[in-house]
Amino acid sequence: MLKDRAVTVLGAGVAGLAVARALGLRGARVTVLEQAPAIREVGAGLQISPNGGRVLQALGLGEALAAASQRSAAVALIDGQTGAPVLRLPLDGGAGRSGPAGEGFRLIHRADLIAMLAEGARAAGAEIRLDTRVEAVGLGDHPPRLTLAGGEITEAALLIGADGLHSPVRRALNGTVAPFFTHQVAWRATLPADPGIAAEARVYLGPGRHVVTYPLRGGSLRNLVAVEERRNWAEESWSLTDDPLALRIAFQDFLPEVRGWLDRIERPNLWGLFRHPVARRWHGQGAAILGDAAHPTLPFLAQGANMALEDAWVLAAALDAGPPAEAFAAYQERREARAARIVAAANANARNYHLTGIRRDIAHAGLRLAGRLAPERMLARFDWLYRHDVTADRG
Repeated sequence: MLKDRAVTVLGAGVAGLAVARALGLRGARVTVLEQAPAIREVGAGLQISPNGGRVLQALGLGEALAAASQRSAAVALIDGQTGAPVLRLPLDGGAGRSGPAGEGFRLIHRADLIAMLAEGARAAGAEIRLDTRVEAVGLGDHPPRLTLAGGEITEAALLIGADGLHSPVRRALNGTVAPFFTHQVAWRATLPADPGIAAEARVYLGPGRHVVTYPLRGGSLRNLVAVEERRNWAEESWSLTDDPLALRIAFQDFLPEVRGWLDRIERPNLWGLFRHPVARRWHGQGAAILGDAAHPTLPFLAQGANMALEDAWVLAAALDAGPPAEAFAAYQERREARAARIVAAANANARNYHLTGIRRDIAHAGLRLAGRLAPERMLARFDWLYRHDVTADRG
């Protein structure tokens, strides 16, 4: 059904480039429109869990993923003030938790994943047009119409919005919905790593705040994300730069080790964390949305990129199996409930990471006991997430 079909994709992020490769491999003629003048990503890390790794493997990028990333051995929760272990979940063993290239839990620099996907999209025949900003999308009894910066209007035979939180395609389908500020802000940065950095994700927990760190690029870099609850608003952006003193003050009672990392950050990026509803309409009148445009999620389950990869595979497979209107409907039916469940789980982690007082003491004691008695059962609680394989699901 996709042989020689023209498809326009808005956005050259993870979702857009993944769906471009998935469509191109099935014979579609794909054009990706990207507003930035170059494909580049500011420094940040991503965690690719097995559900996302399986998609990259199916897209023929498993070896590239293995070369550009490293395996994560565990997730460790640590009391950020005392250094006491709370819970450690080994990730390098157990059915469905490790396997060939493209499986397992991988740690990768966002820029490396984007570069890998861009090369893969172009190799599958996709054309990527940079410096092309779409200001508005019109849907109706006509092919989707794109208004470009400067006023030019063009049409797309089929339109896929992979253009993130502020997607004009989402807006055309659902109208404008004001997001809810979670009263949390996040700083992020990368630093040269000390020798011997552990190949695992560590979460340092504190009342109303936490720090996540893990290695990138073979242990040469340390990725850092620090989250604090606050009442004042911060702009929803990936590109604000904050005063490093504000970051240091927020975590001044954390471990010396953690404070030492934060003290080395000279230009921390800051963004406000907003909760957006899962879109009610994912498709209509020749257009569909995926990734953050359909279901923005908070970063507390490390599933944003993985959800985008899953969406890309399911959408391309659906379009290859039937007419666009039926394919778009099948795509939303297959993805909506799972996306909503993942978003809800990330919201729950946001609360659990920041417990205070007696609730925090009780929760940490319970996690320590569970970790000693049956750590594999703690990880198995997320089998619904990590062991899911959209490349094998035909339903």
